[in-house]
Amino acid sequence: MAADRRRILNFHGVGEPLRALEPGEAPYWLGVDRFRAVLDRIVDHPDRDRLSITFDDGNASDLLIAAPELQRRGLEAEFFVLSGRIGEAGSLDKDQIRTLMRMGMRIGSHGVAHSDWSSLSAHALQHELGTSKAALEEICAAPVQSAAIPFGRYNAAVLRALRRAEYAVAYSSDGGSSATAAFLHPRTSLRQDMTDRSLEEVLSGNIAPWRRLRRFAGMTARAWI
Repeated sequence: MAADRRRILNFHGVGEPLRALEPGEAPYWLGVDRFRAVLDRIVDHPDRDRLSITFDDGNASDLLIAAPELQRRGLEAEFFVLSGRIGEAGSLDKDQIRTLMRMGMRIGSHGVAHSDWSSLSAHALQHELGTSKAALEEICAAPVQSAAIPFGRYNAAVLRALRRAEYAVAYSSDGGSSATAAFLHPRTSLRQDMTDRSLEEVLSGNIAPWRRLRRFAGMTARAWI
């Protein structure tokens, strides 16, 4: 694999949720032991330098569980926060977001309300991208230049809106590897039912050629819709 490519592993919640979950969200919550085991696999992997970690939604477990486990292993991650949930039960509050930054973690936007951006009007999409960016920049006292697309659903209009909102990088859920210089970075979201074999395929980037071709075709099609 080219040195300028990386694989991005995306997590959601860890441990017991402290809020009501949305329909279909539960499979993306990992138990603490499983989460630790995945981090250990990352640390020991020969391609560790080509692996990146992100978290979506701004759950309280990001700080209570995930960040300390990352620190113990010398790892860092980028946390994509839903600005509309800041301070709600089970989600990060402003001080906790700042604490993540002090721990060496990075903060990005996941929008305001966990909406499907590809289904929004131009005005509603502008609100999601601009309002969340402004809120997080005020909390972080630093530019927020990256955004993670909720549910991985996007089209050309979403990508154009992200650029107009002055995001430098966007993250999807397309899986596979990512070119470091690209605007759109595909990620693989880990599920609690992922086998060790599947995890190793993700870490090593050993994706079957037909799956790689289908993924590329899907990304290309969405970028032009």
